Amino acid sequence: MAAAAAANATAHSFSKVLATNLPRQNKLHYGELSAQAITPRPLKGSFLGAKVFCVQPCTLTPQFVSCCNTNRRRHPLASTAISFSLPTANPERVSSVDNVPKRWSGKGIKSFAMGELEARKLKYPTTGTEALIMGILIEGTNVAAKFLRANGITLFKVRDETVKLLGKADRFFFSPEHPPLTEEAQRALDWAVDEKLKSGDGGEITTAHILLGIWSEVESPGHKILSILGFNDEIAKELQSLISKPGFKDD
Repeated sequence: MAAAAAANATAHSFSKVLATNLPRQNKLHYGELSAQAITPRPLKGSFLGAKVFCVQPCTLTPQFVSCCNTNRRRHPLASTAISFSLPTANPERVSSVDNVPKRWSGKGIKSFAMGELEARKLKYPTTGTEALIMGILIEGTNVAAKFLRANGITLFKVRDETVKLLGKADRFFFSPEHPPLTEEAQRALDWAVDEKLKSGDGGEITTAHILLGIWSEVESPGHKILSILGFNDEIAKELQSLISKPGFKDD
């Protein structure tokens, strides 16, 4: 009872402050606020389990909102800049050539980010070829992910084989925010860029190029895991012929 009385007193004081601080032209509309808009609401703290009382946000009437916003300037939403590149050991590779792809597909960039996140979840210090494969499968809607699933290679299988091959990390180790690429993973990304440059068309570099780049690194963990799960040169050639078609997109 005492807590409820204190909460009601708080709500009453809050309403007085709100009314006092309103501009003169807005006070006329203050009476139109719902009487139930400022009421104590019991909550339970998840940490201590104690009950707390808070004041619910006010629901303002259209008249009140309109008079408050008459002199307010509306600003358009700021656009977000998006990077269309991934790490490369040779930045001049793309910038020095004309009429070649200068960006990765959106799904390729997202897959790379998911791979970094997966490396952090597994508490690995670096982002390797195995993490890139998992990133492709986590994104899930790209061509490479669909191709892998069609051949019986799933995220759970890749993750299990990764732990078997590389082991579990120290539970007290914390990965950096952006685990650096291993040499094999960097070469796989560079292979994807080079392969797209050889094609001569102006399309984007896709997850399929990344997957084939991983397969080209024979000694990498990613190549070994794919081999264990049934991926082979014949399947790689099938994927190669798929991305060689003009107008190929990462869908």
